[in-house]
Amino acid sequence: MNAESPEPEKKIIVDEDWKRQVEEEKEAALRAERSQPSEEADAAGSLPPPDLMFLIGSLYLQAAVSLGLMPNPLTNKAEVRLAHAKHTIDLLAMLQEKTTGNRTPEESEELEAVLHQLRLAYIAAQSK
Repeated sequence: MNAESPEPEKKIIVDEDWKRQVEEEKEAALRAERSQPSEEADAAGSLPPPDLMFLIGSLYLQAAVSLGLMPNPLTNKAEVRLAHAKHTIDLLAMLQEKTTGNRTPEESEELEAVLHQLRLAYIAAQSK
């Protein structure tokens, strides 16, 4: 006599706990990311806004270093590099030409003054 005993019903256990744990980890990672500013954000926050006056000033400093008017920040020595100075002065002159009619009076005045000073310094460095 084979009495068939009913097989015990199989239970499927679904572990839903891992989903909650993954969501909590994602949220924790997002909070940590938001609380620590990135290097890019730090750098952008400490830089002046990009404008023509800043560009003129940056190019002026490059030319001044190339003319030996200021020490090279990498070597801390005054070095005369006339080709580089001429290139930077020409770049400023091109900027002056291309932005004609689009500059404020202050920007035009600054650009003209910078070009005048650098051209005089270039001539003086050339004659040495």
